[in-house]
Amino acid sequence: MRVVIVGAGEVGSSIAESLASEHDVVVVDVDSDRVESITYSLDVLAITGDGTDLDVMAEAGVADADIVIASTDDDETNLATCGTASTVSDAFTIARVKSANYLDTWEHSEGAFGVDFMVCTDLLTAQAIVRLISLPTAHDVDPFAGGKVQMAEFDVTEASPIAGQTVSEADRFDSLTFAAVVRDGEVEIARGETVIDAGTRVVVIGNPESVRSFASAVAVERPAIDDVVVVGGSTIGYLVADLLERRGFAPRLIERDPERARDLAERLSGSRVLEHDATDQTFLEREHVGDADMVVATLGSDERCLLVSLLAKRLGVERAVAVVEEHEYVDVFEAVGVDVAVNPRMVTAEEITRFTREDRAENVAIIASDRAEVLEIEVDPDSVLAGRPIREAMGDIPEGVVIGALTRDGEFVTPRGDTVVEVGDHVVVFVREDVREEVTTEL
Repeated sequence: MRVVIVGAGEVGSSIAESLASEHDVVVVDVDSDRVESITYSLDVLAITGDGTDLDVMAEAGVADADIVIASTDDDETNLATCGTASTVSDAFTIARVKSANYLDTWEHSEGAFGVDFMVCTDLLTAQAIVRLISLPTAHDVDPFAGGKVQMAEFDVTEASPIAGQTVSEADRFDSLTFAAVVRDGEVEIARGETVIDAGTRVVVIGNPESVRSFASAVAVERPAIDDVVVVGGSTIGYLVADLLERRGFAPRLIERDPERARDLAERLSGSRVLEHDATDQTFLEREHVGDADMVVATLGSDERCLLVSLLAKRLGVERAVAVVEEHEYVDVFEAVGVDVAVNPRMVTAEEITRFTREDRAENVAIIASDRAEVLEIEVDPDSVLAGRPIREAMGDIPEGVVIGALTRDGEFVTPRGDTVVEVGDHVVVFVREDVREEVTTEL
């Protein structure tokens, strides 16, 4: 498959890295330094130029492309790139945008802007944050099979009841599968004898009820999230508050710009909008922000998000989530006390990834910085799983794979060794990255 990616920033580079080993990838960017960097780091053809220029796109071989991905940081450039590509190619076009207005227009007019699939970075980020609120102890949550299956990652602390237990000892949930333990950045497939030490991260797959039950078991008496404070009236902040209102929450939102605060107050009927600087500790104490269950920092500045998050934790906030623009800062934020750092570009790259698979994966979640993936695949007659018990089929599948869940006719089925997989079933599998290509071919 030939893929043309316009934009060699964090999103474009991440997608290119995930595809380079399997596909013919061309990356286009106006920044010659980025082009030089990606030329030496990845096995791709990198071209300096403007993706809206037909001559540049011709040089990139867009006429023969299967997919064109416009992933620059400028919405209008991405839309123009897709429009340009659609005039000279039958490629499937994907545009990354920040503005939800463009997404609304596209959703109401099929094929608008010459875009076949549109990804809204701000909305995806807000949705990822709101999913964390439903599982307050989780580090990441991803839905599969139309919401019938969830994958979640949980950090295990020294105070956690499961710290020091083996997977067999911790496995007390009928509809839950332990997929992996991430230890010092390395992914270990979860076996019965695998020890879940404090400081590790555990990946589980199951139906939503079982994942919620596990969330309660993994933490020490942590109450459900009820009081949420959103700091920063950015687009992401607004969308988080709006999504929370739709779920019955009444969040507080702090925005220091008077005009923006008034606008948000008019648009968010179920939220309490406060006009003030959230780095003012006296103000935070007066408004009892320290009593909140969760603070979400969406200030558009990594430094200010870190400051507000740590200040909120110091005042007593149970959980702090920060939006981090620079991907390399994610681990730093979490190391110094922020519970979850969400990088919009990586959220976007993950969403686009599932549309760039030549195999049958219908949904994808990336684990431990690309060291593993969780895939949803519909079983066809040629699958190694078709018509066979899972225990038998696993003998023909490489090490590094866990069948986490399956759905049949829209209903959840707990996978066990004697479960016979049928054609048409949707299986959700955990796959180590080093065997992903081989496994997806067999499944």
